[in-house]
Amino acid sequence: MSNRAVLSIDFELFTQTPAYRSASGTTDCDGVGLDGGRFFREILAEYDATSTAFVVSSVADSHPDAVRALADAGLEIASHTHTHQLLSELDGDGRRGELSQSKDVLERVTNEQVSGFRAPAFDITDDHFDLLSDTGYTYDSSVVSSRSIPGWYGGEYDIHEPVPATAVRPDAPDTITEFPASVMPGLQLPLTGTWLRFFGPRYTVLGMKLLARQGITPMLYVHPWELVDLPAVEGVPTRVYVRTGDWMRRAVERILQQDFEFTTARAVLKDGETAATRLHRGETP
Repeated sequence: MSNRAVLSIDFELFTQTPAYRSASGTTDCDGVGLDGGRFFREILAEYDATSTAFVVSSVADSHPDAVRALADAGLEIASHTHTHQLLSELDGDGRRGELSQSKDVLERVTNEQVSGFRAPAFDITDDHFDLLSDTGYTYDSSVVSSRSIPGWYGGEYDIHEPVPATAVRPDAPDTITEFPASVMPGLQLPLTGTWLRFFGPRYTVLGMKLLARQGITPMLYVHPWELVDLPAVEGVPTRVYVRTGDWMRRAVERILQQDFEFTTARAVLKDGETAATRLHRGETP
């Protein structure tokens, strides 16, 4: 049984989300989500926990103190691209630039090595792992083995713990490890993100415990803008506003109160290969 979990944060601002970018309205509020990042950092410290922050590096350019504060608090800093554009909407050079620039900016701002990556909206392309390897990353967390949900997930994956990227795409470089975001066993819906706000923390905690019984370390994720009161913007879907702010802050605290050691993705991967990894290589676990 695993007693560890990763409660990661995808550190983007509200104005960088696809929902806001496609809306007809706008907001004059600057840095919507930064206070959520501050809350997240402080609540982790309160529970003697740490995390991995997948940071949009343009936020590190515009608000370097906020990102440095995460690193100084002991969070692992990983990449969430430079501008939070969907990778499938860019050409190969554009995707490479997003990965390379993000890594460079985050390492410059935090003076820490960046080895992990998560794609916006878990949107990856056929050349994804090659680009990660070429730009110096060692692990990815862009796969969600959810059931098929049109407009959300394709249902093409069946991966639930860290494995070599070759388990996702056979021609992927063997230098990359995939650490997938967790789904509810059986139901096959994500444990966190929008689904935490839809179903509540009891749902997430149950999924964590079921995965732990299988020896799987849960990989969870939240967003800083979910942790603050959002400005009303015409055209942003109602679902984006559901249970944000105080409700979501209490949900995060409820998760951190569980009997898990909350750590970083890097720490989980550093501690050695999983049984699934060894089986994939044809070895006896």
